[in-house]
Amino acid sequence: MNHVSPANPAGAKGPRYKHSADEAAPYRSITVEKLTPVIGAEIGGVDIGNPTEAQMQEIHRALAENLVIFFRDQTLTPEQHLSFGRQFGELHIHPAAPTEGHPALMIIKADRDSPRANGEFWHSDVSCDEEPPLGSILYIKQQPAVGGDTLFANMYAAYDALSDRMKTYLEGLSAVHDGEEVYRGTYANLGVQDKPVYPRAVHPVIRTHPVTGRKALFVNKGFTRRILDIPADESTGILAYLFEHSANPLFQCRFRWRANSVAFWDNRCAQHRAMWDYWPATRYGNRVTIQGDRPV
Repeated sequence: MNHVSPANPAGAKGPRYKHSADEAAPYRSITVEKLTPVIGAEIGGVDIGNPTEAQMQEIHRALAENLVIFFRDQTLTPEQHLSFGRQFGELHIHPAAPTEGHPALMIIKADRDSPRANGEFWHSDVSCDEEPPLGSILYIKQQPAVGGDTLFANMYAAYDALSDRMKTYLEGLSAVHDGEEVYRGTYANLGVQDKPVYPRAVHPVIRTHPVTGRKALFVNKGFTRRILDIPADESTGILAYLFEHSANPLFQCRFRWRANSVAFWDNRCAQHRAMWDYWPATRYGNRVTIQGDRPV
C-alpha cells in the first residue's frame, strides 16, 4: 500500500491524493494501531471535529494504507460530522435511507421494533449507483453493551488471492448491480416512501483504485446480480464462488463499537457487514457518505 500526499482540492473529481515514495515514514500528528496485518487501524491523538491540517494529511494516508480506520471517544455535532466528510469530497445522498437535519446525514438505527438492521449482509455501499461512494463515515452515539460489531473485508487481498487463471477469466468482465431488491420497502417502518425506481448500474468485476492503483474485487452479495456476457448459470456459479471467497476471515477485521466511536471505510476496496445480534437493544448513530467516481 502507499503513502499518499495532496493532489486535488476537496470536491474535485478524480483522485485527490497520489503516491509518494516512503510508505514506512512514521506518523507524526496521529497514532495508528493496526487491528490486523491486512485491514483496519485505530487512530488516536485527534479530535476529528477539529483536526489540524497535518492531522488531515495523515488521516488520508492512514485510510489509503488500512482501508478502514476507527476513532474512539469522539463528540461530533452534525455540522462537524458533515464538515469532516467534506474534507474528502462532495457528499453523497443515499437513494433510499432516512436522514435527519441534512440530506447527507443518514440515520442508522435498530431497536426492538425494527424489522431489520442496516447492512446485515456483505456489501459495498450503494454499489448500484453509477458512481458508487468513495467511502462512508459512521458515528455511533448509542451502542448495546454487548454485540453490534461490524466486520470489514479487504478486496485487494481477495483479488490477490485469486488464481492467475481466475484473474485472467474475470479481467474485462462487467456485472449488474441493482438496488431494487435491497431498498424496496426496507425503510417503510421509518415512514420512508418508496421511489418508483432505484439505482441500477454496470461495473467492472475487477476495479482499479484511483488513488493506490491497486486492483480490487468489486462484486458483493448485497447488490451484484449478474455477470454480463456469460451464460446465466455460469454467472450464478462464479458469483457464488466470489461471494464466498470474499468473505474469507483471512481478509477481515472486526470492530467492537463503543458509544462515540467512528468508523471510516474506503468503499472502493473494502466490504463490510453489520452484526444484528443485540435485539432488543438499541443501536443508533449517523452516517455521512462521500461521492465517488465510476469504477474502472
